[in-house]
Amino acid sequence: MSFINNLIPQKMKTPACSMVVLAAGSSQRMGYDKITADLKGKPVILRTLQAFEDSEFVNEIIVVTRNESLAELSDIIAQAGLKKVKKVVEGGKTRAESSNIGIFQCNRNAKLIGIHDGARPLITEDVILRCAKGARSNRACIPGIPPTDTIKQIDVKHEVERTVPREKTRLIQTPQIFDASLIKGALTKAINEGWTITDDASAVEMMGINIHVVEGSPENIKLTSPIDFYVAEKILENRGVE
Repeated sequence: MSFINNLIPQKMKTPACSMVVLAAGSSQRMGYDKITADLKGKPVILRTLQAFEDSEFVNEIIVVTRNESLAELSDIIAQAGLKKVKKVVEGGKTRAESSNIGIFQCNRNAKLIGIHDGARPLITEDVILRCAKGARSNRACIPGIPPTDTIKQIDVKHEVERTVPREKTRLIQTPQIFDASLIKGALTKAINEGWTITDDASAVEMMGINIHVVEGSPENIKLTSPIDFYVAEKILENRGVE
């Protein structure tokens, strides 16, 4: 088998990536620290990290968090025996700063770097694979799902300007995976230029570089309110998670 594998051109294989997991948010909308909150018997962050620990497409994990959470997250990771988590570091004041700190902590030889929301604990291997393959071929790849509601663009007076065609829109998720040198340059420029970005792909987009979108998952939800925890528990139950 190893002889046959050696005959396969390296470029045909999906390379593993370094994954930066962002857990530095304030959780203001939740009212408590959602990252360490219990989700069916495990902290949210542990379920998120375990998904990447188990993924064959991830070879290292960098966790970015708040200063006051460094010790707690380090203990959670150590007790769980996660081997791929290489560092737990303090983030910055903005998402761009936290992401930038994380990507420069990755292995210098990393070809691909992914960035994922720590509050998305239901990420699956198939979404990771699609993003990794897309990044290998296109340098920048993000997962998205079609919206089910009608989307309307409004003005400053909250009056409708136009209805946006749903077939041309996607609700964007993470992980977002990039060529390592590309995302390093894009986030550095975003910070230096003072760009306001809501996701990491925005920094690449603002440099005029095309971003490939692959199919995400309706189950890959971000926990931002108490109702999200209820939904997440039901999803885990449907997956057979005790």
